[in-house]
Amino acid sequence: MKHQFTSVIEKRGKWYVAYVEEIPGVNTQGRTLAEARRNLKEALAMVIEANRELAARDVPARPGENPSLSICERISVDALARTSPSSRWQAVSRL
Repeated sequence: MKHQFTSVIEKRGKWYVAYVEEIPGVNTQGRTLAEARRNLKEALAMVIEANRELAARDVPARPGENPSLSICERISVDALARTSPSSRWQAVSRL
């Protein structure tokens, strides 16, 4: 299944700085636009993989909680799109 995320790439001096709006921590840079895009895709894959590994770990129960109840499932959501003409989402690229 292929997912789409909103990438923002800004030119800052001689560098391109890039991040994904929907997932905190997915950010990078590159000397060229192509390098920034490649780096951003790699950073996104790494963060998603790390988050999945963390979610799969057993979380110790707090005192008084039922340690045998743990639900891990995949969910799907429809993306929310901003439609305002002033929205900066209209100026960003899709990975």
